[in-house]
Amino acid sequence: MTRGGGGAAGGASMAHLLVGLVVVLAAMAQMAHGGGHDYGTALSKSILYFEAQRSGVLPASQRIAWRGNSGLHDGKANGVDLVGVYYDAGDNVKFGLPMAFTVTMMAWSVLEYGQQMAAAGELGNAMEAVKWGTEPLTTSSRRTRGPTCSTERSVGDGDSDHSCWERPEDMTTSRQAYCLDPEHPGSELAGETAAAMAAASLVFRRSNPGYANQLLQHSLCRCLFEFADKYRGRYDYSISVAKNYYGSVSGYGVTDHHIWCISFRMSYCGRPHVYQATDNRRYLDYLANNAEALGGTGWSINQFGWDIKYPGVQILAAKFLLQGKAGEHAAVLQRYRQLADFFACSCIGKGSVNVERSRGGMMYHQTWNNIQFVTSASFLLAAYSDHLAAAGNGAVQCPAGTAAPSELLAFTKSQVDYILGSNPMGISYMVGYGARYPQRAHHRGASIVSIKASPSPVSCRGGYSSCHFKIVSYSAFFCACTDFQKSTDQTIAYLHGEFTIKFMHLCLHAEITATSIKNQTSLPPLSPAADHHQHASPVVEIEQNATRSWTQDGRTYHRYSVTVTNRSPDKTVEELHIGIAKLYGPVWGVDRSRYGYVFPSWLPSLPAGKSAVFVYIHAAPPANVWVTGYKL
Repeated sequence: MTRGGGGAAGGASMAHLLVGLVVVLAAMAQMAHGGGHDYGTALSKSILYFEAQRSGVLPASQRIAWRGNSGLHDGKANGVDLVGVYYDAGDNVKFGLPMAFTVTMMAWSVLEYGQQMAAAGELGNAMEAVKWGTEPLTTSSRRTRGPTCSTERSVGDGDSDHSCWERPEDMTTSRQAYCLDPEHPGSELAGETAAAMAAASLVFRRSNPGYANQLLQHSLCRCLFEFADKYRGRYDYSISVAKNYYGSVSGYGVTDHHIWCISFRMSYCGRPHVYQATDNRRYLDYLANNAEALGGTGWSINQFGWDIKYPGVQILAAKFLLQGKAGEHAAVLQRYRQLADFFACSCIGKGSVNVERSRGGMMYHQTWNNIQFVTSASFLLAAYSDHLAAAGNGAVQCPAGTAAPSELLAFTKSQVDYILGSNPMGISYMVGYGARYPQRAHHRGASIVSIKASPSPVSCRGGYSSCHFKIVSYSAFFCACTDFQKSTDQTIAYLHGEFTIKFMHLCLHAEITATSIKNQTSLPPLSPAADHHQHASPVVEIEQNATRSWTQDGRTYHRYSVTVTNRSPDKTVEELHIGIAKLYGPVWGVDRSRYGYVFPSWLPSLPAGKSAVFVYIHAAPPANVWVTGYKL
């Protein structure tokens, strides 16, 4: 299930939670039975989930036997063939942006941890999962209109889908396809799809070079990227039915989706992405020369997912630097690495601003599908740990002390172990793994009797009466056909090899609620001097001043004025996001957004040399205020 309502917190695509777990579990697979957990088994179950999500004509090798062929007319009304790929979460819609992100991450996990997957006997299944998500795209993306690409990426709409509870094989809801073209741009979706194809091409470059070349050469990767770069616009404006489910909050501009794609084109040595495959340095030049304009060196953020790619970009760029391939761009890539450090420090609790924790120690970002961010962040930490160790390049530099690669890996393991059952309730959040786990997942196909056992169609509303989602074995879990917000998608693969990702709608225990968000782990406390200077923006300056104090009811309150200045001599700062932590009172002059705070809509940009001011009041020392991100 995805987010509900345009202002709701981030959605979770079918596979990018599981892809998160698969990716992490692949990384962990080499540990076999570390910490009492069988990471190999968890990895296998994570990858298996993708077969439950397949759309189209199922192959003879299909292991989820209760599924049947479905979506066989997708796109036909639009004159295109969009049969195949994956459904989103437990729904019957195909949302292009999170689906492409899922494929990108699954491919990345194979590139990083293919050997561990092979040792676990899962490499073939993982590669097949990547191919199932890319093969239909090669047909639709190859279509052209005039001098540029056209691509269809979404099928169906969430509103009609969410009003029904049907097996995929019985769908009666809309199967309309939605198209991107020069008149209907979608930079994020086109860029993410190009990234998926670039990464997937490398997965198959040895085992299936013909298919790899098809992904890379037939104007797919390059055409889609150039389309995204030339025809800029938010995809959810062109595909409005996606806005309430997977709206693009991070924006398009010259965006993280562009450099995400570029990063995959140039960041793999030994398993080359497009950069090595074409021996074309222009991708590295693009990444470095557009670092500020694309936001790659302007965003310091501790969340990574289908809508926000900056931490992934920064770690891929840091990898290229660690490999000694930066050349004349070393200074810019060093800035990327500093922001990769910011992400890692924030996750492990050694940053100036840290990701909060549940009482059991799991990272906590939001009430809606939180585990998607846990698994995706864990994958990045594992990959970064490995690249640091391989380069012999020391530790991550954090405000509260250095962190060795082994510390990043140990933290990753703690998060995966939590998901697999090492938590206060002793319950695995992966259906089918461990002794205790949720008995009913939020999943249309799994909740209704199989079409193989009961071929009679189940109607739109009839599915609710036959749905098995009721209060189940453990009273802590409340699963219903309509109770999707308490479900969560997941993925594991780092633990039995060193990283993959899994995406499952699982019922989440009430411990993951706003009332329990306390960092009660044994991680080292922040030093008194810890601040944001290490990651201070070179362009945007923040100055705080206490302008007034008074005593009321025995407490001393302070009014703080915060001045934000663009120090660039000639460039305008756009899409400026401000982070505020340790704020215990009201704030005026900025509005809350998904990634921090933004200035009001009447102040969309900050010209060179100009300043903007906001104020807040609380009975405490100054809050932590920093630049989360911007573009020039």
